[in-house]
This record gives sequence, structure tokens and C-alpha cells, in this order.
Amino acid sequence: MAEVAPERAALTDKLGVVIDPELLSLALTHRSWAYEHGQGPHNERLEFLGDSVLGQAVTVRLFTANPTLDEGALAKRRASVVSTVALAQVARGIGLGEHVMLGRGEEQTGGRDKDSILADTMEAVIGATYLSVGPDAATGLVLRLIDPLLDDPDRYDAAIDPKTTLQELASRTGATPPVYAVTSTGPDHSRAFTATVTVADFSAEGTGSSKKQAEMAAALLAWRELSGRA
Repeated sequence: MAEVAPERAALTDKLGVVIDPELLSLALTHRSWAYEHGQGPHNERLEFLGDSVLGQAVTVRLFTANPTLDEGALAKRRASVVSTVALAQVARGIGLGEHVMLGRGEEQTGGRDKDSILADTMEAVIGATYLSVGPDAATGLVLRLIDPLLDDPDRYDAAIDPKTTLQELASRTGATPPVYAVTSTGPDHSRAFTATVTVADFSAEGTGSSKKQAEMAAALLAWRELSGRA
């Protein structure tokens, strides 16, 4: 196996697994970069595989660790940690965005911090791990990344519906209701949205490829801040 490029060594250290460099490079290649470089391969097939590996690993962990929970409760917990918002949070925690290969348009519109791109790339990295070092290593990677989220039960509702959860928390704590403001940049086919939510005496900012995603990202950050104060 070829050596991992020095600029990606920090990423593999955080992942805790050495992935075949060619597979890792493919996992980090967004379609926008591929389209600008001769219509080459990109990470969407690996993303498809990684999504399945992720779902199975989380499902088995939840099932075995929570013998008294019914199907509905298990499904709710699974949804909260495999959501785009949750995966983007995990990706930010390991600095994945700085390693993604993006086209000029995505680069200019903040693609490195878009929830959708970060979540999709995280799944592609999981898929690359599966192909490179096998299912056990891929499951181990998923659980190392996801276990901190599973150990935080308060985040379940917030991850699934952060706007409603923030609204309810603000009401319970006597804070002012959340107010959102959204701006966008970029061409119509590749717009980047930034949402700012103001609640209590502070504001939080989130980004996304849609108004809804940006508001959800901002609401989740605000919920964490407000719940910490509460």
C-alpha cells in the first residue's frame, strides 16, 4: 500500500485507521471537483456504501445496548445520529472539511462547511474504510465517531428537529423566542445559505445548501448553548 500523503496524515490519525490512499482520495473527491477535472470518478458510490455500513453499525449498537427500548425509541435514536446535521458535526470534529476536494463554485460558496457535503464525505470515508481494511475496522470507525453522540440522550430530539427543540427549551427557560435571519450567496444551482438565530442574549450561525438546513444547523448550535446554560 502506498504511503498516505503528509497533508492527510493528520486526518488518518484522527480516524484511527489507515485507509488505502487511493480510496481515501476518492472518498474526499466531491463531484464538483471531478466535473472540473475531466469528469473523473467522485465519492458518491463510496457514500452509498458508507451509508449502509453506518446504518448497520449504529442499529446493532443501539439494539444490543438498549434491550428495553421499543422499535420507535430505537428508530428515533438512530435517526438522530445518522442525520445530516449529526454527521456534519462529527466531520467538523475531525477537521474533515479542510481535506475535501471541491470545485471552484463549491469552494467559493463555503462548501467546506456545508452540512450536506461534510455528511456525504463522512459516509464516503466510512465506505472507503470498509473496502480498504474490512467490515470490522469500518464498524470500529463508525462507533468511535458516533458513540459520543449516542452517550448524549438529550441530543436525540435536538438532532432530529432542532428548531422545535430550541423553541421548547426557550419557552421552558423563559428565554425570548428564537428569531431567524437567512442570507444566501452563489448561483441559483449552487446556493449556500447562512442562518443566524437569536435567542435569549446570544446568536448562533449555521450554514447549509438550503434555507432549512442552515436554520437547523444554527438551531442545533443555539440549543447546545442554551441547554448548557440551563
